[in-house]
Amino acid sequence: MMALPCHIASLPNCGPFKVLSSPQTKPSRFTVQSKISSALHLVSDQNNATVRRSANYQPSSWSYEHIQSITSEYGKESYVEERDELKVRVRVMISQLRSDLDKLEFIDVLQKLGVSHLFDHEIRNMLQHVSAKEYEENRSKIKSDLHTIALQFRILRQHGYDVSSEVLTCFQDEIGNFDFRDIKGMLSLYEASFLSMEGETILDEARDFCSIYLKKFVKENKDSDEILSVMISHALELPLHWRIPRLEAPWFIDLYHRSNHVSPALLKELARLDFNIVQATHQQDLKYTARWWKEMRDNGEKLSFVRDLPTENFFWGVGMASQPELSYFRREMTKITSFITIIDDIYDVHGTLQELELFTHVIHRWDIHSLGILPSYMKICFLGLYNSVNEVALAILKRTGIDIIPCLKKVWGDLCESYLKEARWYNNGHVPSLQEYLNNAWISVGGPVTLVQGYFLQVPDSIMPQDFEYLQEYPNIVRLSSTIVRLANDIASYKIKSDVSKSSNEFDGGVPKSLKCYMKETGASEQEAYEYVYALMCQTWKKMNEAVNNSEFSEGFTEISMNLARMAQYMYQHGDGHSEDSHTNLRMLSLLNNPIPITTSTHIIGLHM
Repeated sequence: MMALPCHIASLPNCGPFKVLSSPQTKPSRFTVQSKISSALHLVSDQNNATVRRSANYQPSSWSYEHIQSITSEYGKESYVEERDELKVRVRVMISQLRSDLDKLEFIDVLQKLGVSHLFDHEIRNMLQHVSAKEYEENRSKIKSDLHTIALQFRILRQHGYDVSSEVLTCFQDEIGNFDFRDIKGMLSLYEASFLSMEGETILDEARDFCSIYLKKFVKENKDSDEILSVMISHALELPLHWRIPRLEAPWFIDLYHRSNHVSPALLKELARLDFNIVQATHQQDLKYTARWWKEMRDNGEKLSFVRDLPTENFFWGVGMASQPELSYFRREMTKITSFITIIDDIYDVHGTLQELELFTHVIHRWDIHSLGILPSYMKICFLGLYNSVNEVALAILKRTGIDIIPCLKKVWGDLCESYLKEARWYNNGHVPSLQEYLNNAWISVGGPVTLVQGYFLQVPDSIMPQDFEYLQEYPNIVRLSSTIVRLANDIASYKIKSDVSKSSNEFDGGVPKSLKCYMKETGASEQEAYEYVYALMCQTWKKMNEAVNNSEFSEGFTEISMNLARMAQYMYQHGDGHSEDSHTNLRMLSLLNNPIPITTSTHIIGLHM
């Protein structure tokens, strides 16, 4: 990977990127995008004969009728009672854990299986016994155990403990080279390295070292040690720290089912049952948001030009906050991502520049008496947004006495202002410098609106007055999360271009805009630009890790901020994760549609522990 040249634009106040609109392609922001034709074409507006572009968005494979037909038996109280009985038995298992390593490995399995939310209290108690102080004091005693050191480092740092990466120096020789060949330990160290912060070069070196040997192990041992090879390959594709436990749970449940020695059978049964129970709650949330979306989009066909993606928009909310008790967050978050999708399509495709300037003006004023200056399709969009935001604000005002309208008005106004700037760039044929691009992109990516409004949705009763003012200035945790979303999307667009180019002589897609800005400014090749953007994303993750570690916000808000960034890694892992027949569609089926089969009763006496 090429080094980051010091003369190139740096992150502006930790700000993110945004793909610039172009005549060739319209990459999505963090919002979802269905399959799109290779080129935009012009259509005539029937109301005023305005010539407009059209993106030819295809319908979602998740039809309204299919969503409403989804059913699950796991919403019954009997299954909840069965899960509660299993929780009691697992708590007994936890109480019998003695060594620090046993506790750490149990916490790790709980997280991978997606059931850690059931044992928050127990996990806190175990971590208190595996403290950072003991970690420092005991490292000399377990110097030869790389797996223990690396796992301890990752789990403790993940949960906010101040742990130094210098403990890894005990695995280096006198000239600084790493000296170990333990594959399990290498996998643990590789995963731990992604929690690094700026300046922790030892973790960068450890990641590079482990990556080489892990790839070699998979190549030479995939048949002789299938389970370990599969786990290594999974980590090399995307590290645990960049993944969301709820979305990963089906994969780990299946893996552990095939490996009898990986985790206790009782825990596997609990994971299957809990997954299905939580899925039943998510299905009800999805049905609610699909009904809302149908009513919103089908209003007189005025918004028929926008992307029809009810499930994909909902998926972001599930990734950010999957806990069953956070239904309100998911339902309202889906409305936010849906409105960002609508407004994105208005600015990118449908609206004329004059209309966009008028719409931006109305958003800033936040006054329904200004509607007269807007065309009918914009009136519907503004009224829908206005009512949705005000409804949330009224609920918050009743519960807390705090008026959040000024804050929400500002973030939506900032978003539209950034969209307008991009529309002007497009109309003028302007390709900005990388720095100019970055200065605007950290807002137009959509992350700030999502996280600021998400703060108020998460736990309304925990709103702090000091946070309210701080949020309006977009703290680093908001800027950095948004940066990662943008960069992940840009990298995905590059992958799409590369894949299509391999199978076709022509590709009308252009270069992703963060890459294009870099290439224009430096004369770098497309591959060099890709490597630079990827390196910048890794650098941003380091900043994000530090921002989370030093955050004064609640643990819940820092988690949804991290999860927004993780969702981008997840959605864009294999290219444009929002295209039809994509990996993402299969993942949505697994998460929202298909329960995990339970073939063995969890009540059988004598179940192997």
